[in-house]
Amino acid sequence: MTTTAGSLPPLDITRAPEGGEVGPVQSGWRLAVREFAQNKLAVLGLAILLFFVLFSFIGPYFYHGNYLTSNLIDTNLPPGAGHPLGTSNQGYDELALLMNGGQAALEVGFFSAAIAISWGALWGAVSGLAGGMVDAVLMRIVDVFLSIPFLFIVLIVAVRYGASVLSLSLLIGAFSWLVPARLVRGEVLTLKTRDFVSAARVAGSGQSRLIGRHLLPNAFGVMIVNVTFQVADAILAIAALGFLGFGLHWPNQDWGDLLSNGVTYIQDGYWWQVYPVGACIVLVVMACNLIGDALRDSLDVRLRRR
Repeated sequence: MTTTAGSLPPLDITRAPEGGEVGPVQSGWRLAVREFAQNKLAVLGLAILLFFVLFSFIGPYFYHGNYLTSNLIDTNLPPGAGHPLGTSNQGYDELALLMNGGQAALEVGFFSAAIAISWGALWGAVSGLAGGMVDAVLMRIVDVFLSIPFLFIVLIVAVRYGASVLSLSLLIGAFSWLVPARLVRGEVLTLKTRDFVSAARVAGSGQSRLIGRHLLPNAFGVMIVNVTFQVADAILAIAALGFLGFGLHWPNQDWGDLLSNGVTYIQDGYWWQVYPVGACIVLVVMACNLIGDALRDSLDVRLRRR
């Protein structure tokens, strides 16, 4: 191919640029999903969490073990035929108890996390957007709630009014919204100085529209990461309450109740009443933390691998 003096050679569009091949433009969410899927620990955590959801809510339709009627003849039986994980001190089937306790633990975890992130995100968004005296008052309220011993209040309410899945979810959610509120407030303080927020103000958007259409959607990454940690914290909280004897009671039981009952007999060698339920708590909490760490890395463009 010949060229005249002073002229540039024609562009060869068949050759890839020196920086490498240029792939198709992908949205931020698509890149986040790809990054999450490449994290093996995150996929493992998601698989573990999905397994326990199916185990707790779908498992009872296939395995019909006794967890309601006391049977003194079958007390403290080791794992074997008819009872894959043995029986409790009252003759209940341990596998059926794990399924029933998992339902309560996961329900409280997800419900309280939904309450915490919903109220906390709204509180933090209003505080960050309003600024000034409103921000100061709202954040001092958060500081006051943070100074209250959470477990002490929960124990008092549980003893006074009784414990149920709904009451514990509301109570745990009422004390868990403080961290999401601070996180969302910090994100809103950064977002409200951006050009798209200024443009929305000029276009006539009110405070509620700014929060609902512009600020909260852009703070969604922070919120969804915090949800996973809220679920893990709620499951640990209800397990602690159950272990202390202030959790759910028959016929509703959680993993903490089962662990408390099993520890009483662990010196007698009844390991199947302690280790399986302890493994369930550890695995679910670990899965939530793995998912949360991976979501943080995949949603934050500064931490996302190129």
